[in-house]
Amino acid sequence: MGVVENPNTGILSAVGGTPLVSLVHLFSNAPFRVLAKVEGMNPGGSIKDRAALNMLVGKLRDGTLMPGRSVVVESSSGNLAIGMAQICRWYGVRFICVVDAKTTSQNIAVLRAYGTEVDIVTEKAPATGDYLAARIARVRHITNSTAHAYWPNQYANPLNAEAHRTTMREILEQAGGRVDHLYVATSSCGTISGCVDYLREHSPRTRVTAVDAEGSAIFGCPPGRRLIPGHGAAVVPGLYRQGLADTVVHVSDLDCVVGCRRLIGSEAILAGGSSGAIITALERTAPSIGAGETCVVVLPDRGERYVDTIYDDGWVRAQFGDVEHLWKAAAS
Repeated sequence: MGVVENPNTGILSAVGGTPLVSLVHLFSNAPFRVLAKVEGMNPGGSIKDRAALNMLVGKLRDGTLMPGRSVVVESSSGNLAIGMAQICRWYGVRFICVVDAKTTSQNIAVLRAYGTEVDIVTEKAPATGDYLAARIARVRHITNSTAHAYWPNQYANPLNAEAHRTTMREILEQAGGRVDHLYVATSSCGTISGCVDYLREHSPRTRVTAVDAEGSAIFGCPPGRRLIPGHGAAVVPGLYRQGLADTVVHVSDLDCVVGCRRLIGSEAILAGGSSGAIITALERTAPSIGAGETCVVVLPDRGERYVDTIYDDGWVRAQFGDVEHLWKAAAS
């Protein structure tokens, strides 16, 4: 049990402490400065490593989870799953991950490389017409029918949000104590909840912008079709609460692609779809940002998992039509 008592060794010690870098080219003419928290530098490749670690380590310490005996069961389409897969592999805990038919083959391959048992949901929930409800129903079934199973439930687990108090503390320290605007993508609402809780205690003047997907139900819009994973949700997560954000910006799939292409083209940062959404949201709200103010954008993950979609011209052409006008928009 010694390894359980000291999780911050080995690869898990690399979770957190990600860099905050200046975006010096993309917003070079802006009267404000933009800093990016590059969460893709976490060992599992995304900000979800933080939540995965925080949700599992406490249960290992108190004996709820026991290596070689317990089974972790969770629903995720990508980043959280990979974060949990790495942690479960390191501790020797069996992990069953419920994904759906939209999950990329690359993510499934990564999960299986870690030894994860992947359960793929192929039919949407009849009542809601979405995969998320079907995945959660499948998680409940597996948990109830498997001995020593534990469902962390990222969508409602307060330890998910608690992990991001540390994220926000790091940001404030790295930014020299001043952050005027924070831009955060929303999915389970863990990141934004934890960041806001910390800000209310330490920097209440910071304005928070939630970046959500068109077709997401989080902020009261009717759910709709979404292509880009990583932000948005078909149902309102349990971690959502009124007043989380000062501003909400909804971004289309096409805007995610353009934002990602602008980010790599100007800053050489290969990031995932929700990062493109955040760049688009910042550009849209730029007129409301005062001269000399500091903006921080949280870039949730790396872009390697999107090379067959966002960064593939053929895929983009198939989804959105002629790419020439898209690249002109990205270069503008």
